[in-house]
Amino acid sequence: MDVSLKKKLSHIMIYSILTITTILILYPVIWIITGSLNPGDSLFSTRIIPESLSLAHYEYLFKETDYLLWYKNTLKIAFWNMVFSTFLVVTAAYAFSRFRFPGRKQGLMTMLVLQMFPGFMGMIAIYILLLQMNLLDNHWGLILVYAGGSIPFGAWLVKGYFDGLPKSLEEAAKIDGASHVKIFYKIMMPLSKPVLVFIAVTNFIGPWMDFIFAQLVLRSSEKKTLAVGLFEMVTGRGNSEFTNFAAGAVLVAVPITILFFIFQDHLTEGLKAGANKG
Repeated sequence: MDVSLKKKLSHIMIYSILTITTILILYPVIWIITGSLNPGDSLFSTRIIPESLSLAHYEYLFKETDYLLWYKNTLKIAFWNMVFSTFLVVTAAYAFSRFRFPGRKQGLMTMLVLQMFPGFMGMIAIYILLLQMNLLDNHWGLILVYAGGSIPFGAWLVKGYFDGLPKSLEEAAKIDGASHVKIFYKIMMPLSKPVLVFIAVTNFIGPWMDFIFAQLVLRSSEKKTLAVGLFEMVTGRGNSEFTNFAAGAVLVAVPITILFFIFQDHLTEGLKAGANKG
């Protein structure tokens, strides 16, 4: 077979796969958006774009439900989880990358093994621990669970990035009298911006999607997150709230989409850097 023909066929195959993948990804997104704008209570429509569009479901969320309160609670949890998770992940990664201490290898292996098990396996232990600490039905209890759970994967990723940074920069700073803390904040942090943005954004996004731990920890209606509130909206009501659920789901995606478009270069660069420099 001619080389040019082979190349054309490979290009056709690649673009065909990419086109099919794009359609499979975008169709559910378009369907849920148009469903949220579809008048009535049914998500089913014979057309991708309905003949008439309505914002009634969005108005219902803001006027007839506690959606704004759920949004505020989720935003609070996501923000503080981002702050604490990033701090814990980065400091742990720096310690494992630059210091040699007893139990270092065992700690790294423990974090590696912990990534193999799903988080819900520790639900009973987490529940008992939060109960003893009086942190049930408390946003801070949920934040601590998220922050602690982010350490194994995040620390390995950031450690790989730190390992790739030249130690000569730190040695030069030490000669000038800089402490480890100063080196960390003045040298390592600025050089690690891509991977730090990746860790911060992923930890901000996490609580928006989580339902299991939020349902386990939070009890009172004023403490609900978006995932819990929206789930209860379509539970036990004869499936009559799905268009309102679709509107709520679309609004959940707004901050995540904005963050992705703002930091997409940093996210891609941070993920590649952490993976390649290990």
